[in-house]
Amino acid sequence: MAENYIPISSWAEDDKPREKMLSKGVATLSTNELLAILIRSGCGGESALDLSRRILLDLSNDLNTLARLSVLDFTNRYKGVGMAKAASIVAAMELGRRRALSAVREEPSVATSRDLYDYLQPLIGDLDHEEFWVVALSSACRIKSCDRLFSGGIESTIIDIRMIFRRVLESKACSIVIAHNHPSGNNRPSSHDITLTKKVQEAGRVLDIMILDHIIVCPDRYYSFADNGML
Repeated sequence: MAENYIPISSWAEDDKPREKMLSKGVATLSTNELLAILIRSGCGGESALDLSRRILLDLSNDLNTLARLSVLDFTNRYKGVGMAKAASIVAAMELGRRRALSAVREEPSVATSRDLYDYLQPLIGDLDHEEFWVVALSSACRIKSCDRLFSGGIESTIIDIRMIFRRVLESKACSIVIAHNHPSGNNRPSSHDITLTKKVQEAGRVLDIMILDHIIVCPDRYYSFADNGML
């Protein structure tokens, strides 16, 4: 690679990612070019574009996987990526996540399991640990509140059913959706997930609060208990 290496500074203006962005707009850039701008410079006979291409190929061009990498993941996994380059990439991914969260806070109405997944994915879809959330809904299926109740894995954490419904009663919700994430990417429910769902459903009947769904959230897919006839 070193024999054919030509630094980006020697390229034609239209081929340089930063200059291309300034002259033609950011939407004209490929994912590889955008990542190269964050990386800024190459290393060891490899341009920033070469380095970004290598990273994306290793991740099968999956931006969800890219967003889950930490600074240490980058520095340990990719030669030529130091702390500064890694920090720039991680910071950009976090900005994207926060932008998605700002849209989530608009509290839309939800009509389908896909609506729920789209709402919850920015919150918990890319986490490296499990969290358990409760979404409280109005009679018009508008989101009244969305709260994280437990963190660290629902199989290793004692889920307090009373706490779930205490939050729901405080919000005066008519129905709820419970949700948790699977960092592994496997969206199939475990036996513990199924048992917990039944317990919450039974408690909801006593309090006359309907459990509309239990959503298992993964980076790029989900599982709906309601859609699969398990509620």
